[in-house]
Amino acid sequence: MTSIVTYLGDLRTSSIHLQSGTEIFSDAPLDNNGKGEAFSPTDAVANALATCMMTIMGIKARDLEVDLKGSTAEVVKIMKMEPRRIDVIAINFEMYGTADVKNITILESAAMTCPVFLSLHPEIEKRIIFNWN
Repeated sequence: MTSIVTYLGDLRTSSIHLQSGTEIFSDAPLDNNGKGEAFSPTDAVANALATCMMTIMGIKARDLEVDLKGSTAEVVKIMKMEPRRIDVIAINFEMYGTADVKNITILESAAMTCPVFLSLHPEIEKRIIFNWN
């Protein structure tokens, strides 16, 4: 088992990650009768894509002896109303490190193989930009 999700009422959930004990909350978004005081489930999906891509790049960077510490990702999620679902996930990566052109190509390609990227429905548009500083 990975986690236990508990409905707390008022459109809020608590999720406990069983291995670490870490707790995260979710709220329905403002545009869907919620308070928007925490990540919505669809926010979490968009965020999971960015964290997964960054993690896969980190694994590959470690193999290449490239330090990506301080790199960031700005995530934008755009919803479609009919049917209500994620329409677009846009991620703007600001990448730091000493990667050369060859390693940059390897790292960006690796990011596109992350399990979340490969698991998302093909109708979800993924707009991915890498800016190397």
